[in-house]
Amino acid sequence: MAEDQERGHWYELADPVDGKPTGIRLRIAGPDSETQRAARLKLADDLADLADADGRVSPAAREQARLDNLARCILSWEITEDGDPVPFTHRNIIRLLKAGAWVQAQVDAFAADRSAHRGNA
Repeated sequence: MAEDQERGHWYELADPVDGKPTGIRLRIAGPDSETQRAARLKLADDLADLADADGRVSPAAREQARLDNLARCILSWEITEDGDPVPFTHRNIIRLLKAGAWVQAQVDAFAADRSAHRGNA
């Protein structure tokens, strides 16, 4: 099971209105993977670093840290733009996640779904 979690599984984003496949496929690490564990630890470190003297983190900084954490769970992707593959970079992952709350919600839900990360990838 640990290997399945770490290897991740493919998820195709669905259109938020009609539920049809978008053609955007993401390979997402499972919730019990080392990748997600490391992402959670990095999130805690990032929030500590962002805190002011009173321990507060601005909403904008907290949101960016949350997106960075979610992005770290995406292992690879199949995305094209104008017929060309989009390079798989952290910056581009953030760009995708910022495309809409619906993208974030689907990625977050799949990343947390243990049943989706069992068996063959």
